[in-house]
Amino acid sequence: MQQLSVQLGTRSYPILVGSGLLSTLALHLKPYLNQQVFVITNEVVAPLYLEKIKAALSNDHQLDIFIMADGEEAKSLQTWQAALDALLSSGFSRDCTVLALGGGVVGDLAGFVAASFHRGVDFIQIPTTLLAQVDSSVGGKTAVNHPRGKNLIGAFHQPRAVLIDTNCLQTLPQRELSAGLAEVIKYGVMADHDFFSWLENTMPALVGLDEGKLEQAIVRSCAIKAQIVAADEKEQGQRALLNLGHTFGHAIEKAQGFGSWLHGEAVAAGIAIAADIACQRNMLSESDYQRTLKLLKAADLPVNAPVEMPWQQWQDLMLRDKKVKQGKVRFVLPENLGHAVLTAELDPELIRQAVSRQRDADSGKIHAH
Repeated sequence: MQQLSVQLGTRSYPILVGSGLLSTLALHLKPYLNQQVFVITNEVVAPLYLEKIKAALSNDHQLDIFIMADGEEAKSLQTWQAALDALLSSGFSRDCTVLALGGGVVGDLAGFVAASFHRGVDFIQIPTTLLAQVDSSVGGKTAVNHPRGKNLIGAFHQPRAVLIDTNCLQTLPQRELSAGLAEVIKYGVMADHDFFSWLENTMPALVGLDEGKLEQAIVRSCAIKAQIVAADEKEQGQRALLNLGHTFGHAIEKAQGFGSWLHGEAVAAGIAIAADIACQRNMLSESDYQRTLKLLKAADLPVNAPVEMPWQQWQDLMLRDKKVKQGKVRFVLPENLGHAVLTAELDPELIRQAVSRQRDADSGKIHAH
């Protein structure tokens, strides 16, 4: 097992990464669990891993389970309210622990439940998808979606601990694995050139579920994110760089209907658009732009935006993005591989042209479910 730490003073917490950690869950999480534990999971993850949680905790803890629907559509105020109703019905107090068992949707919703129940209770993340393991489980961003946009209602609420069992990836559908690899690639593009090069050499092993290589990728990704979160917890500055590809990606997700494109697929197309713009502005060389596209494709990710999205829809959706400040959309662009910058000074025509270039007749075709 490898252990990292998110350094936030008295609210610092560990990220535990290893194989088979669910089997020794109680041992690893003992310092962070209260007597009352409210597990939030979904209908896909529950049959796979819920019994292990029950076996580890039911003897020493008051355990209650909330099983939500699967998919981005379930990350809603309705599900949030249903979970709070269940917590209140169980008679849980302010010294309970909410435990998230699942992917990013489960983690985001469970975190928001924990942030809002009794004005904030303890929270533990057990992410079961690659995307959640390398990104959404770390950093304390919690949210639900709104019909007007993704993650518009939420709170910053840091977990007490994050436990990542790499064995969980063995049950992950290939499409979900690829979606997670989009966030892994993002770290290389925006923060670590050596990691990007390592990914170029290692991608076949990662796609092939090589557990040792996946653990290395997870640990490096979490280390980059932990460092950035420690420096900028509330996203006042450099943490916004973690949103590389996300302004475009969130627009795609909303336009296509949440769940039609997976989050990582939309982010991959967004990274391709951002890299295109950076190349046009001479921030990124043509060869590094091509390397970026090649790596995304090697992870079986789309690099084209949906062909049917009109430019006006792009503009409308990007203006609803959380990174908009004083009416200006702030974009994250790669400035050489391994470094990114935040800018609000972008010619809309340059963006329109990049979006247009990054879509073609086949671009709307996402991998079959």
